[in-house]
Amino acid sequence: MIMALLDGLLFLAVLIATAWGALALGHRLQLPQPWRWGGVALWGLSGAIWLWQAWEGARLGSLLGMGVQMAVLQAWWRRLTPAADLDWAEDVAHLATGRVEGERLTLDHVRHFDWQAPGIATGGWERRVYDLERLSTLDLFVSNWGRPGIAHVLISFGFAGRDGNVDEFVAFSVEVRRERHERFSEIGGFFKQYELAIIAADERDAVRLRSNVRGERVTLYHVTLPPDARRDLLLALVDSANDLAREPRFYHTITANCATLVFAMMRRIIEGLPLDHRLLLSGLLPGYVHDHGGLVEGYRLSELRRLGDITERARQAHDAPDFSRRIRRGVPGWQSLDRPS
Repeated sequence: MIMALLDGLLFLAVLIATAWGALALGHRLQLPQPWRWGGVALWGLSGAIWLWQAWEGARLGSLLGMGVQMAVLQAWWRRLTPAADLDWAEDVAHLATGRVEGERLTLDHVRHFDWQAPGIATGGWERRVYDLERLSTLDLFVSNWGRPGIAHVLISFGFAGRDGNVDEFVAFSVEVRRERHERFSEIGGFFKQYELAIIAADERDAVRLRSNVRGERVTLYHVTLPPDARRDLLLALVDSANDLAREPRFYHTITANCATLVFAMMRRIIEGLPLDHRLLLSGLLPGYVHDHGGLVEGYRLSELRRLGDITERARQAHDAPDFSRRIRRGVPGWQSLDRPS
């Protein structure tokens, strides 16, 4: 009985190693496509041999054979390093690098694209300066395209004008930094196919792209973080982007994505935040924030989700100069923050 169990575990381990190696080679082997698929086929064939030996009870041969094969693969895998200077896709060409001088935050590259269709936009990047003394609000945008539990998260900071109204916003997005010729693959995100990017953008760019151009459902949650923590989170995002500019990192679908990086920054600011499965499923992140007192009090999560659905308002306000104010009408937490215009 015990030997049968061990045989089964060995067979499963060899099967997993064979599948993982085939995917790693398929996504990262830097060879022309015919040669790359040839390498995948050779890996699969050798894996099949070790699987057959495990099935036949030749435990030692199977274990040693796959062990040597995996050691060689891991030696190659560890030598893969993220790049800083490639022919990046235009929408991730620049990171949100910046610096603080007194109470002035300067962001070197804020994206302000006007999207006509996915992948087609006018506009560009510009340097913008923000007064940290006027930093007033923090919002969480969750953009869902129909996959349960999967969504993209934007963090947006609002700055008050001289009249007291919050009318200037900058949104941060943790994204895949694709090369110009690349298309996004969730599977590729497990296998060092992409670098990581932190992008700063105008809301009329980052939000409209998702709600109005891609047709995604976007929900806005007002976050009730204390002023000091709100400021610390903003500066932590800028510091992380500066770090990425100096030392690139690979994107990872589970461990280095839009939700997990924001959580890591929050943990630096608020001690004791526990790990939770909802951090792996970014579409469930609002529930985590709600349970830890980070959203507007007095509302169930379902109410916040319903009242915060800005999709239709965003489409109606598509070309409006006060786009950011219009999408916030009726969102809990915003009724008392804005003075009448």
